[in-house]
Amino acid sequence: MQVAVCEQLAGPPITSPPEGLAPKPGAYLKVLFTRETADHLMGHPQDIIYIFPPWQKLLIPNGSCSIILNTYFCQKAIAKETVREELYSLDISLSRRNITLAQTFRIKDITDNSSISQTAYDSLATPGTGWTHGHEKAEQHLIVAAPLRNSLLDIVESQRAGLWSGVRVQVVVQRVYSLLSRDGARSQQGHTVAHADASGAWSCLLVQDACGMFGEVYLNSTLWKSRQLEGRSCSMSGVKVLQKATRGRTPGLFSLIDSLWPPVISLTEPSCGQPSGETKTYLPPPIFCYIFSAHPTLGQIDAIEDHISKLYQPPVVRCLKEILQTNECSTRCSFYARVIYQKPQLKNLLAQKEIWLLVTDITLQTQDERDHSLPKTLPVYIAPSCVLGPEVVEELALLVSHNLLFRDALKDNGQIVCIERTVILPQKPLLCVPSASCDLPSPVTLDELSALTPVNSICSVQGTVVDVDESTAFSWPVCDRCGNGRLEQKPEDGGTFSCGDCSQLVLSPLQERHLHVFLDCPTRPESTVKVKLLESSISLLLTSAASEDGSYEVESVLGKEMGPLLCFVQSITTQQSSCVVTLEEIELLSTAGATAAQPPP
Repeated sequence: MQVAVCEQLAGPPITSPPEGLAPKPGAYLKVLFTRETADHLMGHPQDIIYIFPPWQKLLIPNGSCSIILNTYFCQKAIAKETVREELYSLDISLSRRNITLAQTFRIKDITDNSSISQTAYDSLATPGTGWTHGHEKAEQHLIVAAPLRNSLLDIVESQRAGLWSGVRVQVVVQRVYSLLSRDGARSQQGHTVAHADASGAWSCLLVQDACGMFGEVYLNSTLWKSRQLEGRSCSMSGVKVLQKATRGRTPGLFSLIDSLWPPVISLTEPSCGQPSGETKTYLPPPIFCYIFSAHPTLGQIDAIEDHISKLYQPPVVRCLKEILQTNECSTRCSFYARVIYQKPQLKNLLAQKEIWLLVTDITLQTQDERDHSLPKTLPVYIAPSCVLGPEVVEELALLVSHNLLFRDALKDNGQIVCIERTVILPQKPLLCVPSASCDLPSPVTLDELSALTPVNSICSVQGTVVDVDESTAFSWPVCDRCGNGRLEQKPEDGGTFSCGDCSQLVLSPLQERHLHVFLDCPTRPESTVKVKLLESSISLLLTSAASEDGSYEVESVLGKEMGPLLCFVQSITTQQSSCVVTLEEIELLSTAGATAAQPPP
């Protein structure tokens, strides 16, 4: 714990203070900082520190000065600018409450009748309380046509415990996205399912005020309506604080905030309401923000201006080559790409816990063949926390190659991950880019298997068969109409197969085979490469290896050359001095109906 002696420059109003306890202009305070907060601020004499709610002031009668507690959320003013010594005014005056320390720490067994010390709550934002107030009672506290403020802190400081804030604040909508409603803090507030869409996701806005502070707002409107607000200056009212978010609690939120920092225009001082004289591009990123929820019926977020705000920072769309060449870690990125393979290839993708999309673009496909520093394809991991819109799910279910726009994906340790607050959209044609300049080569080229090939990527494999995994070698009949492999054999029909899906007899069933082989690959000589083959490759391998009785001998396939095979890397296992690479032969998605993946304009 560290103690700093400070001079109060500005602060929230104090109504009806007890006699002898009213602060005087230029009054000195003792401010208590935790070690972590003090290390972050690195305060020096004459520095200006902004202390945000929920701070508390301990007033000691006949004491030398007051004490400021609970200073977890602070920001240091980098430039020593003049601050007006005037009190901060609000539309809704805050009532003063004098309580004992026993009440502060909820010690019910202690009764303090003395008046030696008393605590004044100067911040009444209490996230985590239940929504116990009906619409009629909440409406009494929402001020109609309240003056337009410029700081989200006005909402925090004016909100009484458990009530809705009537302050109107001007904000800029930086992002619109969906979030899964799995956060316990939101369920504690009594939200109903009506706030979420059919997939159980919420429509959310990431807003920023004129002071640079960010806030995440949960809405009960549909996502497509909210998308129209992105980039616009809006008036926000009828919202409630759900919780304070910090970098430790919500790293995904702050990775997105970091991509929007520093601001591109001058900011307003949080305490004074005076515009800064210079663009504060050197300010450190915020260390906290607030999460709000709009009132189900009285919450309003309306666009003030039709044109795009100067504070808005749209996603910077880059090509994949440029993204991979940057050395930044845990940063957000946006790009267009063509999906050439996906795993799993199922129609019900929403039921999957994870999805891998293998993508590429023109910059990766046309790079110099001698340059092996960048891959020709890239795996993109879709985490369960990433909400996929119905239009994207529909495209992925078609199992054809398609082009998507990935907004605010996370690049972490060289991998691209779509997490919460990442938005994936079907690609819209860019009229300003000639389509001929963006055509991908046909067929798409893959990297050869090498020591640098990662798991969950795709590659080209060529080698000699050195062994066969006989435990995986088997075959089974399938329907020649629909490919159903679960056929029934009825003795009463002479042993003929019947298909339950087609509800017909299968007179000429096809044979599906399953086989794993081990290859000796020149590009990975010190590794054991195991490949699960497709039916077409199995047929080619066994063409001249059948015995008279229809069986196959292992020796008949050894030494045969195979490839190039297109494979998905399932796993790479290192065991003492050996390394086993497990692959699965695949077919790339059909390019029917796909257009070229567009680079950024």
